[in-house]
Amino acid sequence: MMVKINKIQDLKELSNVVILTTKVASLTSGILSPTEIDYISESYKTCKTDGFDFDRLGYWVFVRIVKDENEISKTLENFRKSGDGLQLFLNSRKQTSIAVTGSGVTGGYLLAFAEGMALGTYQFIKYRKDKAEKGNTLQVIGVFSDDVAASEVDEINILVSAVCKARDLVNEPAMQLNAVKMAQQFVEMAGEAGIKIEVFNKKKIESLKMGGLLAVNIGSVDPPTFTVMEWKPKVCNNDKPIIFVGKGVTYDTGGLNIKTGKYMETMKCDMGGAAMMAATIYAAAKAKLPLHIIALIPATDNRLNGNAYASGDVITMHNGLTVEVINTDAEGRMILADALSYAQKYDPELVIDAATLTGSAQRAIGKYGVVAMHTGACEAMQELKKSGDAVYERVAEFPFWDEYAELMKSDIADLVNSGPPEAGMITAGKFLEKFTEYPYIHLDIAGVAFAESRDNYRGLGGTGFGVRLLFDFLKKQG
Repeated sequence: MMVKINKIQDLKELSNVVILTTKVASLTSGILSPTEIDYISESYKTCKTDGFDFDRLGYWVFVRIVKDENEISKTLENFRKSGDGLQLFLNSRKQTSIAVTGSGVTGGYLLAFAEGMALGTYQFIKYRKDKAEKGNTLQVIGVFSDDVAASEVDEINILVSAVCKARDLVNEPAMQLNAVKMAQQFVEMAGEAGIKIEVFNKKKIESLKMGGLLAVNIGSVDPPTFTVMEWKPKVCNNDKPIIFVGKGVTYDTGGLNIKTGKYMETMKCDMGGAAMMAATIYAAAKAKLPLHIIALIPATDNRLNGNAYASGDVITMHNGLTVEVINTDAEGRMILADALSYAQKYDPELVIDAATLTGSAQRAIGKYGVVAMHTGACEAMQELKKSGDAVYERVAEFPFWDEYAELMKSDIADLVNSGPPEAGMITAGKFLEKFTEYPYIHLDIAGVAFAESRDNYRGLGGTGFGVRLLFDFLKKQG
C-alpha cells in the first residue's frame, strides 16, 4: 500500500498529530497543555528524552525533538530518521493517518519527516500468506504548514513512488523477473509517466553486435533485452541529452567462476542499477522536468551451462574493442560497456552509469554512500556531490588516474575484463571508460542497493538508493 502525503489546511482533518521541533523552548500551548509542556521540558532536561507520546483516548499526540546539527543536510536526515521511527509505532498500533506540524521549524524539515515516514512504511510482503495481518496500515500523512507548497508535496509523492518502484524491482525474485519480464515492467512505468520506450530483442541486439551482453547471456535459457527509455518534453533546457545507463543483471551466479556460500543469496539485487535508472527517469517524467533524458538498460541473467562464456574467451564488443575474459563474475562491466558505447550515437551532454559492480566498493565505504569516478565531468561531479549531501545519498569520489588503466591490458586482446584485487572498483571504472567518448560519471552502488538488515527509512532488501540523488541533480540542471 502506497502512503500518500497531503498538504492539509486543518489539523482536525486527521486523527493523530505529531509536533516537531528542535528546541523545547519553541513549544507553545494549544495542542499541548501547559502541564504537558512543563513535563516535556523537565524530561528533556533531566533524562534527555526526545520523544513523547500522549494517548488522548481516541487519538494520539506526539512530540519529537529532533537534533539540530551544524549542517542542514544532517539535520534533514535526522528528521527523516525520526519520521521512520514514528511510522514504526503507528503501524504497530494499526493507525491509518497522522498530521505533521512544527513548532519553530521550517516546512523543509516537516517534508523530510514525512518523507522518512513514507519511505519507511514500504514493505515487500506480496509472497507472504499473512500479508493481510502483517501489512502496514498507515495511508495518509498530512503536512500542516504555510511554509510548504502543494508542489513540494507533489514532488515528494513522486519521489517516494519512484523509490518504491525501484525497491519492488530489486526485491522481486529472479524467477519472476528475468530480462524480458523486467523490460515489461519498464514498459508499464513508461506508459504511466509518458516516456517513449523501445525494447530491443535478442535479434536486434545481435544486429548491433553487442558482444558483451550476448556473451554474458550465452549461459541463460532466457533471452537478453536492451531497453531505451526517453523523456523529451517540448521545452528542454539541455541541447544534448543526459543519459543514464543501468546494469540489469537479473540474477548473477558468477557464471563458470561461480559464487560460493552466502555470496549468491542476494544476487537478485544485481539489477539495482537498472532499477535506479528506470525509476529516476520515471520520476523526472512524472515531475515534468524540462530536460531531455535517456535511460539505457542492458539486461540478462548470468547463469552457467555447457555453452556459457568462459575465462580465456575473447569477446568483440559493440565498439569493436576486444576483451579477454579473465573472470566470468565480472559480467556487469561487459554489458555496461556495450550500452556506454551505444550511448555515443546520441552525442550526449553527460552519461552517468550505475551498477552493483564490485565488492571492493562495498568494502571501501560500506553502506554509507556511492563510490564514484569521472572523466571529463568535473563540474557535474561536484554538483552530484552537492545533491548527495542534500538528500543524504552521499557520493565518495575516488581517483581515476591513468595508471589504473595499465592494470586492464591484455596480452592477446585490447583489454581484460578483470584486474588485480587492489583498487578493484577503480579498475572496473577504467575498463568502462574505454567505451566512452563524452563526459562520464561512474557510480558503483554495490554497498547501498540492498540492505540485508533494516536500515531505518531505507528499509529491508532493495533500498532504491540513488533515485533521490539523481532526481535532485536533474532538478538543479533544469
